[in-house]
Amino acid sequence: MRFLATFQTTDFFDTLFSLGVAFVLGMLIGAERQYRTRAAGLRTNVLVAVGAAAFVDLAMHLAGADGAVRVIAYVVSGIGFLGAGVIMKEGMNVRGLNTAATLWSSAAVGCCAGADLAAQAVALTVFVIAGNTLLRPLVNAINRIPFDERTSEATYSVRLTAGSAAADKLRDELEERLEQADYPVAEVEVEAVEHGDDKVEIIATLVSTSVEPDELDAVVADLERRPGVDHASWETSTKD
Repeated sequence: MRFLATFQTTDFFDTLFSLGVAFVLGMLIGAERQYRTRAAGLRTNVLVAVGAAAFVDLAMHLAGADGAVRVIAYVVSGIGFLGAGVIMKEGMNVRGLNTAATLWSSAAVGCCAGADLAAQAVALTVFVIAGNTLLRPLVNAINRIPFDERTSEATYSVRLTAGSAAADKLRDELEERLEQADYPVAEVEVEAVEHGDDKVEIIATLVSTSVEPDELDAVVADLERRPGVDHASWETSTKD
């Protein structure tokens, strides 16, 4: 049996140590995620860390450090696909980015453990847990700061609702009026209004910039007085 010929006690215990370190550290990261009831919790983070450690440890034994480097590159890209599975977009909101980043970090912890860098794996685990816990109050404090259109760069859109017959003329007037107010237009779209009697919505997306709300209100009020315009408004959305 080839197993008896290739089995070496020291290598076996080295593998057990690497997997054990990955298991414990992945468990610590996953426990915090499980407590927060995230999509990827205790078991997922443990499996990611242990799996990454197993692949790197196997490459270390078969091809040395050069082989481990190649495997780590594949682990990084492979975890990217796994992380993409937990990212969900709901309208303008994107959920799961932090969970995906945590999985990516768990894989990094496992790679360190598999490469026999236990101290580095422990240090990385401390930073990952700190990022998910100690930074939370700071994030909440920043999120409570009122949004200021004059200092924040975001995506702004001006919308006109009008009859389809006047769409082409109003589209040109919309672009011209915004350019006069020094708000360059990135693109203009015309969409049919659902359940509307021959109505369309003209949407002008501005080049990302900061705006003066009073100025944009004046532009929208002027546009709303144009013949054929039923309604005019503007809105903002943060960048993806």
